[in-house]
Amino acid sequence: MLRFFVALLALLAAAPAGTTEAGWALLRNGGQVVLINHAHAPGSGDPANFDIENCTTQRNLSDRGRQQARRMGALFFARAAPIERVLTSRYCRARDTADLAFGDNAVEIFEALDYFEPGSKAEEVQTEAVLERIRGYSGAGNLLMVTHQPNIQALAGVKAREGQAIILSRSGETIGVAARVGFD
Repeated sequence: MLRFFVALLALLAAAPAGTTEAGWALLRNGGQVVLINHAHAPGSGDPANFDIENCTTQRNLSDRGRQQARRMGALFFARAAPIERVLTSRYCRARDTADLAFGDNAVEIFEALDYFEPGSKAEEVQTEAVLERIRGYSGAGNLLMVTHQPNIQALAGVKAREGQAIILSRSGETIGVAARVGFD
């Protein structure tokens, strides 16, 4: 048990300061919608033989990415940030991030969070479906959405590093960035 608390303190000490602290304050209060870019998965794109149902045909998390995902979950727990729901893309790198970080919570697939090519018809359709979910959220805990960089760019207008959380500000139809939380 002592090792657990020492590890937890090390994780807390390693957490970046600044906007991260403002983000944690929002998350502790609950009711937030959070876009999370999947943890570190080396390379870019997916192989030509890509199959959404087969992780061996996809770009996957590295050891560093798996560690980053576990750290993410540990910090949510340590910082007492209530999680109401976790939605994820079907891509293995996003699903694995969600499962490793928040596996005790019911992780649900939400296809609108799947990767898309910027400027594609899929971007328009998927972004609208996610925006509908964001605008309609009114839970007491936090709604976490594990997705991909282009999706976050389309939804929030910002680039997110791998394993970074973007906490959204919501006012009527307007979606913005309230804070960021990093897990490196």
